Amino acid sequence: MGKLYLEKGISQLVSSFIEAGSPSVKEQTIEERRQGYRASVQLAGEKESVYQVEDKEIDGATLRIFKPSDECDLPVVIYFHGGCFVSGDFETHDQQLRKLANLSGSIIVAVKYRLAPEHSFPAAHDDALHASQVIFDNCKCWGGTPENIILAGDSAGGHICLITSLRLRDKADWQPTKQVLIYPMLDATAASQSYINNGEQYIITRDTLLTGFDMYLDGLPRTHPEASPLYRKDLSGLPETHILTAEFDPLLDEGELLYRNLISAGVNTQCRRYLGVIHGFFQLSGVSQTARESIKHVANIIRG
Repeated sequence: MGKLYLEKGISQLVSSFIEAGSPSVKEQTIEERRQGYRASVQLAGEKESVYQVEDKEIDGATLRIFKPSDECDLPVVIYFHGGCFVSGDFETHDQQLRKLANLSGSIIVAVKYRLAPEHSFPAAHDDALHASQVIFDNCKCWGGTPENIILAGDSAGGHICLITSLRLRDKADWQPTKQVLIYPMLDATAASQSYINNGEQYIITRDTLLTGFDMYLDGLPRTHPEASPLYRKDLSGLPETHILTAEFDPLLDEGELLYRNLISAGVNTQCRRYLGVIHGFFQLSGVSQTARESIKHVANIIRG
């Protein structure tokens, strides 16, 4: 393998991972895996102050609402966290969502959804759709604009974001104005070349991603349209879509193939590949300039 041009902070993390023997999540309990994710929060940097942060439970939806000001008629971003369907929560994503609220001037609403293996398909998908409807129904009283709702998510959350957009298109009387898919998990069959090229050394490995799919999908066929939305042919009618990919991510190819599929389906789509970084970089703004730039990019998309 030739020289790898990894960003400095990312390179140090990858080197430490390789020196530790590239440990596999298969050797961890689910609680160890979740705790490891929570422990990585320090890499996101300082926790910014936000005008208002509030946890709410409404009609069975558990939400954390980040409001950057006392203004009204703000854009609303519904955010689905990553964690390969088995981990992640409000705390793992708190720092970057605070930054995103402040930079975008929008209300960010993080959604709690049920995790595998305790809850398998379609639990997370159903929770996301239900929460989206609850947010649509209630966001005006928080100072938000129900006519300007954007869906966003990273990794498994990017997958959930896309499925939610598809379900809203088919079933709801409202649609998001945009969606932002940050290195989304789209192909449970792991068929792309980047799974081979980037699947072993870069911390979030092939095993990390596929064991998450295994636990969440349980007995569902890997080619089911809500397991591997990369292969769906019914992409027309989706909102303006923005995809972020990472150069050394097992999911690089599938994110960029989705971009081509959406363009072919007539969807207004943009895709930006970030060089020198790995899967999960969006949460590494404490050590990565590229991560900080990507948060600014997403904020600009939201502001439109």
